[in-house]
Amino acid sequence: MSEGPLYLGFDLSTQQLKAIVIQSDLSVVSSAKVDFDGDFGAKYGIKKGVQVNEVDGEVFAPVAMWLEALDLVLQRLQEAKTPLNRIRGISGSCQQHGSVYWSREAEKLLAELQADKQRGDLVDQLKGAFSHPYAPNWQDHSTQAECDKFDEALGTAERLAHATGSAAHHRFTGPQIMRLRRKLPGMYASTSRISLVSSFLASLFIGSVAPMDISDVCGMNLWDIPSNTWSETLLALAAGGSAEGAADLKAKLGKVRLDGGGSMGKISPYFVGKYGFSPDCEIAPFTGDNPATILALPLRPLDAIVSLGTSTTFLMITPVYKPDPSYHLFNHPTTPGQYMFMLCYKNGGLAREKVRDSLPAPSNSSADPWETFNQHALSTPPLDVSSPETDKAKLGLYFYLPEIVPNISAGTWRYECSATDGSDLQPVSQPWPVEKDARIIVESQALSMRLRSQNLVSTPPSTPSGTSSSSSSSTLPAQPRRIYLVGGGSLNPAIARIMGDVLGGVDGVYKLDVGGNACALGGAYKAVWAFERKDETETFDELIGKRWKEEGAIRKVDEGYKRGVFEGYGNVLGAFGEMEGKVLEVARNK
Repeated sequence: MSEGPLYLGFDLSTQQLKAIVIQSDLSVVSSAKVDFDGDFGAKYGIKKGVQVNEVDGEVFAPVAMWLEALDLVLQRLQEAKTPLNRIRGISGSCQQHGSVYWSREAEKLLAELQADKQRGDLVDQLKGAFSHPYAPNWQDHSTQAECDKFDEALGTAERLAHATGSAAHHRFTGPQIMRLRRKLPGMYASTSRISLVSSFLASLFIGSVAPMDISDVCGMNLWDIPSNTWSETLLALAAGGSAEGAADLKAKLGKVRLDGGGSMGKISPYFVGKYGFSPDCEIAPFTGDNPATILALPLRPLDAIVSLGTSTTFLMITPVYKPDPSYHLFNHPTTPGQYMFMLCYKNGGLAREKVRDSLPAPSNSSADPWETFNQHALSTPPLDVSSPETDKAKLGLYFYLPEIVPNISAGTWRYECSATDGSDLQPVSQPWPVEKDARIIVESQALSMRLRSQNLVSTPPSTPSGTSSSSSSSTLPAQPRRIYLVGGGSLNPAIARIMGDVLGGVDGVYKLDVGGNACALGGAYKAVWAFERKDETETFDELIGKRWKEEGAIRKVDEGYKRGVFEGYGNVLGAFGEMEGKVLEVARNK
């Protein structure tokens, strides 16, 4: 390891807080993590990182747990002999949409943070800093009434999507604020500032309430993306309908930082005294976990990232602002004029685990817990069709949690249709054997991504491996160039195979070898760019692209596009959308 500057990136996700330290050449020096259930489960009464109020559909996390987790992860870096004194800059990512509510004492308490054993850790020194002890989580589905009002506020869901990049969604911060203001008016009145989780974590490091990030702010249904400013109409709606309320909420939210790079200030003395950071260490803007994922590698046009974590997300970069209620567009976290296309599903890893756990456990207790799942997933043919002329294609929706897109309540639905053209779509009279679900749940998640991204992809400019050299790229169907898999599910070979079957990928399917550390690594890369760019004109892709080495960072895990298989899924894509429509009619979230 050289003696040059180091950079620290964080990822505060639903279930863990991860930290990763890298050098200027992007090589990893050290890492540490805190597992919320393992380290704090009993103390905070959480499961999979959150508390749940089933009656109201609320899902939330204790803010105090995150404070303890930050001290613990830094302690673990310190115990690993990480040279924290050499860290020049810090950035990171956090779960999107969650909101933290600061009290009127917050700024004073943040400014007075000191490494004093008598005063204690962050959780001790910031006891009075919050007007609300909990932060809503992205899995929260308590805001349907508020979402309906947001969709109506500008006339239609389409108009809301055009303004804010998204239709109204349960997890988005605007509807969450609207509901909490109504449910807890005293709490709201005593709140001085509201942070996203990303700006909350940045605030701890700079010792004052940090501004929101230009990309993460797009996950609120409050930011007018074309105008690059807060929507006064939507602020008024969330704040109770008056201009005075809108002005008050605008003050609580604060200004948005338009530059994703640069410094927001020096690190708080608390971290200097307690962990040995240099007092010259600076803090760059933190962003959301999904924007950070796209920073984990330099993406080319038509490249896509599928994040297979607790939730499942599909990400692409586009220079075209073409919003639609069926997906999300965010400002790019580092590059003005670029947008991040995103699909997000609650029923990601947790739903796949439910199917896995319904199957017999592997006979060997030390075996991979996914062994049985993978065996059935790979032994079942695509759509469970051996002969398209005689077999019906199997399609399913597996929503163990109320889903976001489509806006469907919890439940499982199974349909069959013609494998050749998707006609004669019918619900099955009896569930098929549970062994079939292993493949069909992964197909279902991938088909939804393909359905909603089909208008943003085009014919790739290269010939896939496995096709004849005489095949012209113009004969290929529109699809991504490459599919990159990140998150815990990226380690699973069966999931990788099925994603390639459904989504294609002319140049193949790749696993980003940082796996579950993609968000933290994206944050660390962001810190490198923020403090080593020549000036504000040097883009993230320019700087990181020169230093990022494909060798050792990614590994090909599937060939991607398979002629015939990809087209077979295309035959039933319309039927998949039709199935969603039928289920939506009877099981829409209320």
